[in-house]
Amino acid sequence: MGIKSFQGSRKQQAHTAQPIALKVKDYMTTNLVTFRPDQSVQEVVESLIKYRISGGPVVNEKQELVGVISEGDCLKQLSESRYYNMPLDRDNVEKRMATDVETIDGNMDVFDAANKFLQSKRRRFPIVENGKLIGQISQKDILKAALQLKGENWNSKTNGNW
Repeated sequence: MGIKSFQGSRKQQAHTAQPIALKVKDYMTTNLVTFRPDQSVQEVVESLIKYRISGGPVVNEKQELVGVISEGDCLKQLSESRYYNMPLDRDNVEKRMATDVETIDGNMDVFDAANKFLQSKRRRFPIVENGKLIGQISQKDILKAALQLKGENWNSKTNGNW
């Protein structure tokens, strides 16, 4: 004798809920602490501590992204200034910033952005539109977006179909 199902017949459930489109531009930070290339590294260190951030974009007078400076960049300068017994304020951001900056599109899905974070080992990505810095997305911003799903289907490619 075969095993009978105690649950009865199952009806095919239609998934009528539309997937939520979570775009980077909806979660990016737009009120950014930015730095200038001519600013001293000491000023950057003071801002990093004051605003409790780990780095930020460097923009020129036209608000065009020219680089990114991080705590690590500042630590390198601190270490070298101590080794060579040089004042901390002698170096400027332009000498210490990373200029090979990877950006992402504001229309990118946040989970594709999460994948990009994992592949690149970066903590933040600037978002540029028409050559100007418009925002920045961090790993924490991606986590906030993920919390909003609460059980929704995370795979945007299935469009809600299991």
